[in-house]
Amino acid sequence: MNVQWLTGLASSNAAALVTDRRVRVVTDSRYAQQALCLDPGIDVSVDRAVLSRAIASAAQDGAVSLGIEAESLTVAMFATLQAVATAQGMQLVGVSGVIEELRATKDKAEVDALTAASEASTAALRALLPTIEVGMTEIEVARRLELEMGRCGGEDRAFPSIVASGPNSAIPHHMPGSRRVEAGDFLKIDFGAMCRGYHADCTRTFIVAGTPDRRQSVVYDAVQASAAAARAALRPGIEVAELDRIARCVLADAGFAELFTHGLGHGVGLQIHESPLIAASAAGTIPEGAVVTIEPGVYLPGEFGVRIEDTCQVTASGVTVLTDFPRELTRIA
Repeated sequence: MNVQWLTGLASSNAAALVTDRRVRVVTDSRYAQQALCLDPGIDVSVDRAVLSRAIASAAQDGAVSLGIEAESLTVAMFATLQAVATAQGMQLVGVSGVIEELRATKDKAEVDALTAASEASTAALRALLPTIEVGMTEIEVARRLELEMGRCGGEDRAFPSIVASGPNSAIPHHMPGSRRVEAGDFLKIDFGAMCRGYHADCTRTFIVAGTPDRRQSVVYDAVQASAAAARAALRPGIEVAELDRIARCVLADAGFAELFTHGLGHGVGLQIHESPLIAASAAGTIPEGAVVTIEPGVYLPGEFGVRIEDTCQVTASGVTVLTDFPRELTRIA
């Protein structure tokens, strides 16, 4: 994804070389035509051995050391490339998180794509809800939602949709199965569309064909309050751990601290999970221009779960919720 962000080329086999003299992308013949349509300021080389070719190009530019993304390589691959670099009189240096940190701040074109993905997502959910009926399987609901995302302008789903009914809603990342939706269930739907390579992420929880009982209402209200508190505190410069703490304290006051079992959120962009990570164990701050999720949840194993999630743009002038959809507990079917 870093190659795509740097150059605009979406390829399963590509490397980008950035020096003080030029930007070069190396890819194989399957992507040659797309590469030749990139910005004219980007040099293009076609070679299946993309990393070896990039190292050779750096040597031609007079580089004596070359940073290479450590997360992208196995130990064996790094050893092979180190030998190639040594033969060229260069040293390879493993680097981590440099491009990811830059990607955390979105420019206008990226925000436009994320907005389009979010709008396709929420439009699809609006179209789906009136069609849900008691007796439908989770898989059927998920596939209908993904069809609607395509009809509403999404180019693909951002990730496999999560549709979790009844006790399955207590599983944070449940994969849709054959369980049929029943009256009185909580139905948790975590989904998103992709537009121009950028991902939306949204979750809503609904009550099916009935009135929530007191326990369901209490949990839902606590999650809704937690999400609202976190969105209100979200701003450039806030520590990610502090933002997580704010959301978690609301749930703790309601007696659900131990049932919020994951981090509060994450960045979104060319990948569904990007920097910054918003969690108690994470370090760093929210940069201006970030687009992140806020997604507190409470999960009662064997009973039900609730999550409310939004994709939010963070600027100095405030927070814009891109996944604009009601958060009140809504009855469906």
